[in-house]
Amino acid sequence: MSGARIVAAGALVVAVVAAVGSVVSWLAASSVADVAPVIPGEPVKTSVLYDPSLIALSLLLATLAGVLAVVGTARWRRAK
Repeated sequence: MSGARIVAAGALVVAVVAAVGSVVSWLAASSVADVAPVIPGEPVKTSVLYDPSLIALSLLLATLAGVLAVVGTARWRRAK
């Protein structure tokens, strides 16, 4: 395996790791909270809360995964 292929494979591996990290961050960004009733006698409602820092991290990792996938694929094909 040539050096260019090793670099391309490394970029593709990092792209997959970044994609997995993006999914994990996205799934961890939401949490459920109980909301007090507006009128007495109503049942307690639930609401979903999102952590903006985890969503931003997820989008950053997804962007990184996409860029590295394109770069890794281009280098892999060029190394043939």
